[in-house]
Amino acid sequence: MDFAADFETYILSKSSAQKGFPFGKHVAVYKVLGKMFALIEKRGLNVKCDPDEALIWRSMYDAIIPYHMNKEHWNTIVLDATVPNDLIHKMIDDSYALVVKKMKKSDRERLHEF
Repeated sequence: MDFAADFETYILSKSSAQKGFPFGKHVAVYKVLGKMFALIEKRGLNVKCDPDEALIWRSMYDAIIPYHMNKEHWNTIVLDATVPNDLIHKMIDDSYALVVKKMKKSDRERLHEF
């Protein structure tokens, strides 16, 4: 089963989500209005997190680890089927929401147009 493809479909269902490869062909980067909110690479799925929640998820699941490029605000979810899909969807939703929340009001309003 290709877990990454299943989660990519969910990621791309977000308003204005786009996929690109700025770091090379093996790292898919997902952005909303130019702001990164998820990555899929060999290690797994990387999502932005509230720092306190990031620690909670890491303590609950061995397959949720600090993302090597930003250990405070990002988690890597190893896609080995040990983290429930609904939790992964929640973490994707939270990542998207954290990025959108920091956007200018006019950009947030543009998202509702799609």
